[in-house]
Amino acid sequence: MAPKAAKGAKPEPAPAPPPPGAKPEEDKKDDKEPSDKPQKAVQPKHEVGTRRGCRRYRWELKDSNKEFWLLGHAEIKILSLGCLIAAMILLSSLTVHPILRLIITMEISIFSFFILLYSFAIHRYIPFILWPLQDLFNDLIACAFLVGAVVFAVRSWRSMNLHYLFAVILIGAAGVFAFIDVCLQRNHFRGKKAKKHMLVPPPGKEKGPQQGKGPEPAKPPEPGKPPGPAKGKK
Repeated sequence: MAPKAAKGAKPEPAPAPPPPGAKPEEDKKDDKEPSDKPQKAVQPKHEVGTRRGCRRYRWELKDSNKEFWLLGHAEIKILSLGCLIAAMILLSSLTVHPILRLIITMEISIFSFFILLYSFAIHRYIPFILWPLQDLFNDLIACAFLVGAVVFAVRSWRSMNLHYLFAVILIGAAGVFAFIDVCLQRNHFRGKKAKKHMLVPPPGKEKGPQQGKGPEPAKPPEPGKPPGPAKGKK
């Protein structure tokens, strides 16, 4: 028989039941353990990082348009394009020398190409071309062509016509905007240094020894040939 409790001793109270909805201790331990799911790497804001596919194109598109518009290149190119289109419309109802139409059409095509190139971040996927230098040379050539077109139009001016005069002024304004873009390009290049070996392709990986094949066994030395008979002796 179990020994009787001493007189005057109070019985120990029973443990209170856990409240409803409480997790056992084992579940709490499991919650504290780190999950086995791989966490996504934090991508830098000012660099491409390890982005691929659509995520990389979205970042390139946003960064290209931010640089294109904030530095003033987009506004200057759009103003030049608008002046040339307006000049082409004014000259369409007049009889002018075909070289003027040729120069205006050529410059409209080139300015439209660069606007589309930077707006859709196409140049980011063609890294073997130095696009800032190409844009700089294009602005210089466009300025020279448009100034030459103005000089040629003034010399070949036969009759006083307001449409012709406005068209010549618009062509000169487009040339001025191209020169302003050259100045913006210079400010963009100022303080920057070209990276060494920028256009050199990366070296190929050196081929290591083939796995699974041991070193080739050394060839046994060839046996020495017996010395031939001396001359004059048989």
